[in-house]
Amino acid sequence: MQPYDYIEVKIPAKEQYIGVARLAISGLASRIGFSYDDIEDLKIASSEAITNAVQHAYAEGELGEVVVGCALFADKMEIMIADNGASFNYEETKNSVGPYKGKVEVEFMREGGLGLYLMETLMDEVKVYHEEGVTVLMTKYLEGERVDKDAETISS
Repeated sequence: MQPYDYIEVKIPAKEQYIGVARLAISGLASRIGFSYDDIEDLKIASSEAITNAVQHAYAEGELGEVVVGCALFADKMEIMIADNGASFNYEETKNSVGPYKGKVEVEFMREGGLGLYLMETLMDEVKVYHEEGVTVLMTKYLEGERVDKDAETISS
């Protein structure tokens, strides 16, 4: 028996369907017991990932789709956002846009690039794969951020 339930939704790569995927994620998160604040974090992070796919994956006028997959475990939710469009270099993009170069006051932040920053800030784990298209895998734990099992402990 599989240790998780998997739900997948495919939406056209159009802005009017972002809310549909966001609602599905919100409902699933509520179903497994996330708090209101965690559900809001999940909605924001997933909206950013889906919006990036809709806006950047396909050339103007090109038909495409975005796959939103959710794996529901007893202690976490994994969200996968995937497209088959144009890829990008994650580290290069991360370093060239958004608030990644030191601490910057909000009014001086560059426009754009906040999507990656928000995903990494609001989720416990974020992985980006960019080979054929882009796949973003985000994890949120029910009990908040987790420490790796092989992490070094510090005694006081």
